[in-house]
Amino acid sequence: MSAQIGQQQKELAKLIERYSCRDGVHKTTVPSLFFIRESHASEPIYSVYKPSFCVIIQGGKEVLLAKERYRYSPADYLVASVNLPVAGQVIKASSEEPYLALKLEFTPGQVLEVLSDSGFQAGRKNHTKRAMFVSKTEQPLLSAVSRLACLLDTPQDIPVLAPIFTKEILYRVLQGPHGQTLEQIAIEGSYTYRIKDVIEYIMKDFDQALRIEELASIANMSVPSLHRHFKAVTAMSPIQFQKQLRLQEARRLLLTMSVDAADAAFRVGYESPSQFSREYSRMFGFPPKEDIKRLRENLTK
Repeated sequence: MSAQIGQQQKELAKLIERYSCRDGVHKTTVPSLFFIRESHASEPIYSVYKPSFCVIIQGGKEVLLAKERYRYSPADYLVASVNLPVAGQVIKASSEEPYLALKLEFTPGQVLEVLSDSGFQAGRKNHTKRAMFVSKTEQPLLSAVSRLACLLDTPQDIPVLAPIFTKEILYRVLQGPHGQTLEQIAIEGSYTYRIKDVIEYIMKDFDQALRIEELASIANMSVPSLHRHFKAVTAMSPIQFQKQLRLQEARRLLLTMSVDAADAAFRVGYESPSQFSREYSRMFGFPPKEDIKRLRENLTK
């Protein structure tokens, strides 16, 4: 790591600490920019990553996508180019040196704008790769991140400069070794673009029975082609993707509302409470009742 990158990270750490006085995810006044602070290692936190760019300033994290592990540190950044159900776990943090990170969410339209403005020659439309990757953080990229984050100190500049610095960050990622993976979400007709449409459809009606032929029609693919490209992008099948969405939502319902396991199961689309309990235990490591009791006890500590 260069001395320049090290100095930029120290300045960013001070900035994030200043705007994140407690642990958690903090929305900033810069559109789509979030600061994350954790003062201790965490157990896996299940969520759906929106298309986003994430960079760690201090500490370490591991993200589990299906059975694939993505570990990254202040030397790296992580990108999710489509909506993906994941489990994220802070693996390095302490009260003296908390985990500090920032996340910038983006849209395919923003990526397309960068491609159009920069005159990029788009890669092949049939280029299908995993929609999550970790790459090394280079100094020009971190400089753009610093400029965006520092706008918090000059809020009058945010409306004009935030879109410019966001565009620069996306431009740097597109120039990087995984740029072709990111550009595919913006190229109409690409396999990734079509899988993105299928993902959005599943997310909208995740509690309804999946009809694979209908998903194939949305993607304008055969059923075997849909399965192949969906797994290439997400590391799971459409059924497995839907199952993760259902179980995450069921866990949220159990934790935040007065529902029992059977009610939560039916609400998210399960017809069999016993099947729900088996799959819940497999994903979260504990049966629903025991898991929620454990989570609530952890929240009160």
